Amino acid sequence: MPTMKTKKGATKRLKMSATGKVKRSQGGKSHLNGYKSRGRKRNLRGTTVADKTFVKTATRMLQGS
Repeated sequence: MPTMKTKKGATKRLKMSATGKVKRSQGGKSHLNGYKSRGRKRNLRGTTVADKTFVKTATRMLQGS
């Protein structure tokens, strides 16, 4: 049986936390930033926890790593 390969796009975008949650970066900050408020852009920094419905898919994509 061949080994599972890691989806390279997923490794660049997702990380698993120590407790098994999926961390992802937030979108909506790469362009059209002129009209967005300073606080809104500040709140989009950093990472957030992905939705629980996506956890099974993400772990499957990352399991080769």
